[in-house]
Amino acid sequence: MVRLAGDCLVAAVNPGATSTKLGLFCGQDPVFQETLRHPEGELARFTRVAEQREYRLEQVVNALRRRGLKMEQGEVQAVAGRGGLLKPLPGGTYTVNRRMVEDLTRFSRWEHASNLGGLLALDLAERWGCPAFVVDPVSVDELEPVARLSGLPGVDRVSLSHALNSRAVARRVAAELGRRYEEVSLVVAHLGSGISVGAHRDGRMVDVNNPNEEGPFGPERAGGLPVAGVLRLAWEGFLRGETLEQVSGVFSRRGGAFAYLGTRDMAEAEARARAGDAQARLVLEAMAYQVAKEIGAMAAALCGRVDRVVITGGIANSEYLVGLIRRRVGFIAPVAVVPGEEELLALAQGALRVLRGEEPAKEYV
Repeated sequence: MVRLAGDCLVAAVNPGATSTKLGLFCGQDPVFQETLRHPEGELARFTRVAEQREYRLEQVVNALRRRGLKMEQGEVQAVAGRGGLLKPLPGGTYTVNRRMVEDLTRFSRWEHASNLGGLLALDLAERWGCPAFVVDPVSVDELEPVARLSGLPGVDRVSLSHALNSRAVARRVAAELGRRYEEVSLVVAHLGSGISVGAHRDGRMVDVNNPNEEGPFGPERAGGLPVAGVLRLAWEGFLRGETLEQVSGVFSRRGGAFAYLGTRDMAEAEARARAGDAQARLVLEAMAYQVAKEIGAMAAALCGRVDRVVITGGIANSEYLVGLIRRRVGFIAPVAVVPGEEELLALAQGALRVLRGEEPAKEYV
């Protein structure tokens, strides 16, 4: 039986492309947080992301032992991993089960480091004899039927977003308003390497842009593009000879601010803009302009009933960019800024809600 006391220990693991973030929480208080780096040369020997499982697990276990954990039964009450590219599903905390493991290892929709989150959580949980969860995977899909149509049959809109941080921040802002997440209407803009803006109503993310193919451009993602222009590039041979993965990389890793300025570092771009670089200033203003337009669109999805506009993610640390956005959207609702991405804490909070009986764990089917 899992302890329900506030001092229960929850481990959180968040795999990224070349790192694994690891944390241990006593209730919601961090005991420690650490980022394990994985050199690209070491990862290059693996053909698929799932093949990195044992390699990363060994590094995680070694790090935990260095922190004084014995890796014995009962030492930790739950493990929460970042949810990968699973099937479309409602938000919440999911128990890692056999079907999820199969999908993450063999039938994943795309190769992505987050697919390791549930697998590593399960491996650790088996050592501790506790449940393993994933929380608000990137594939959270709560779109309303009217939001799915794109304008062309067979090309439906796909819900992929920064669901973990966006929903955690939405809960935090709701609590600051003295209400539950299920009782507020929010527009949440997550500004990271990709930018996703979602409409949150009654505890559901009823619309959101998939930053891989629509919405504002970001530091390296092109966002939504004029279809005719993309077709013209393909017709003129710009993309000829490229594999599908290489073509996707043009839009998802070499687009956005990087394509215009040659840098993904928004602090550098801002410094250039402040120093008088007209191109840098134009690109940052255009990014803020597109974010503001997407916020306006999501406000319309909520019929204008918006309790707060929330700006979060790493780029929300920039007063320059936030100021540009706030100037355009302040008329919609008061703007709350929650900089950064506290994803390890968000994972721990998802597990704690289940351990404390605040919500049931969901089954992946």
